[in-house]
Amino acid sequence: MKKATKIILIIVTVLIVIRLILPYVVLHFANKKLATMKGYYGHIDDIDIALIRGAYKIDSIYLNKVDTVTHKQTEFFSASLIDLSVEWKAIFHGSIVGELVFEKPILKFVKDKVEPSALRKDSTSFKDLLHSFMPLKINRFEINDGKIKYIDNSTKPKVDIQMTNTHILAENLRNSYDSAVLLPAKVRASSEIYGGELTLNMKLNPLSDDPTFDMNTEAKNIELVKLNEFFQAYAKVDVNKGTFGLYAEAAAKEGKFDGYVKPIIKDLDILGKEDRKDNIFRKLWEGIVGTVADVFSNQQKDQFATKIPFKGEVKNLDPNIWYAIGEIIKNAFIRALAPAIDNEINIASVDKPKEEKKTFLQKVFGGKDDQKNDTTDPRKK
Repeated sequence: MKKATKIILIIVTVLIVIRLILPYVVLHFANKKLATMKGYYGHIDDIDIALIRGAYKIDSIYLNKVDTVTHKQTEFFSASLIDLSVEWKAIFHGSIVGELVFEKPILKFVKDKVEPSALRKDSTSFKDLLHSFMPLKINRFEINDGKIKYIDNSTKPKVDIQMTNTHILAENLRNSYDSAVLLPAKVRASSEIYGGELTLNMKLNPLSDDPTFDMNTEAKNIELVKLNEFFQAYAKVDVNKGTFGLYAEAAAKEGKFDGYVKPIIKDLDILGKEDRKDNIFRKLWEGIVGTVADVFSNQQKDQFATKIPFKGEVKNLDPNIWYAIGEIIKNAFIRALAPAIDNEINIASVDKPKEEKKTFLQKVFGGKDDQKNDTTDPRKK
């Protein structure tokens, strides 16, 4: 009995020692991984391990991009806390998967570093980094109080726009609850943008070979005055008044997609008494922009709007520009677009043939390709 007691005490002592030094060992290897990533450099302040919960927390992490020539670092990602754990709800359904929760993350995109190839590299590197810290497949993902920024240091004035108070919740990404529905996973997101709000709702099948989803999103009451640095840098105008909204629906399955984007600008005022100190060329340009906006605005509701539908295959995105121009004119002289989601796109509408009505501009300027695709003529069916 004395020998057995000694053995138990030794085992307990060893386990306690391992438990005490484990966070420091994990922290050392995690920081070594972050310091040796190609094109990136990062650091973690502390790591807390909860063995009973099957989780550990990363406290204060940042990840910067590193220029391979100048070795200059650019801020890319940071978070006050990342909680990585086993999702117990999925275990009760017979699946061992992980759960990720980010607290106050900040993601920064800098111009000249957001080309498609760079974005693919960033997403792949970030995915590999998460896999290093969380070897389990992620089934639940949540972001609390996040911030997404876009920065352009090459313009004058400097562009620095952001989405704040971002919340994203994605559930059942690995279909761990044995759901038989076509779109088992759900993603809900919301964010504040300069006095307005962005919301997104999506159902999807992440395990499908082809993109398979049904989503809608809307941004409402964004104050354009607060985006003047952006307009001054890229359009050489500033806005004195106006709000912006955007409504969109999209769905995809079996390599095909269907959807629309509907931007709406209300109460737009570009040239006013605030521009008295501008030079003559600036006033002239703002006058032209303001006049064009007035001509194509619905005077009764004082809004400028259009609707751009898109439909086709994932490999060939081809928005109908003539339809968009036609909708601008229709909005200006016939009716105003309703500032809301139209609820006309869903997963069932993706492969459903849609009869497209030609606008006046399409009929006049459509050309031979449009004439070939014209199904209104019985001889061409």
